[in-house]
Amino acid sequence: MATRIGSSGEPAKGELVITRIFDAPRERVFKAWTDCDYLTRWWGPKGFTAPACRIDPRVGGKYLNSMRSPDGKEFWSTGMFREIREPERIVMTDSFADEKGNIVPASYYGMEGDWPLEMLVTVSLEEDGGKTKLTLKHSGTDRISDSDRNDMEQGWCESLDKLDKSLKEA
Repeated sequence: MATRIGSSGEPAKGELVITRIFDAPRERVFKAWTDCDYLTRWWGPKGFTAPACRIDPRVGGKYLNSMRSPDGKEFWSTGMFREIREPERIVMTDSFADEKGNIVPASYYGMEGDWPLEMLVTVSLEEDGGKTKLTLKHSGTDRISDSDRNDMEQGWCESLDKLDKSLKEA
């Protein structure tokens, strides 16, 4: 279930927070975020594939991923890892990119609105009775519209549904 939580218990402007429980050890969930062989199985919303992935999971390391829509359009994202604490925490920047890894504005993909060039994604993994509680925070979305934020939330939720399925098949 997705929630946006602020310090007052109200939705936080500019931060999307999603919490999920996965029936898998957190080491496997961590690996699903940091190993291309696993990430390409679930990255992207329902109907999307992930044909390209490069990950250097260390502080200062970069990633470059693509996701392909059902109609064949590719979307690239890139960022740098600010924190890697296996198997409990990943903090990384998040930007739209071209296929070479150059940061591009959202308008490059035909998206309107005031999207920042860089956002921040924090993935926290906690043990929960033999399962893993994942909390994803996507920060820096305060300038985008509610509609775009809702689309982002839907995309993350669909991706996490695919992650759940992937973890069950592993």
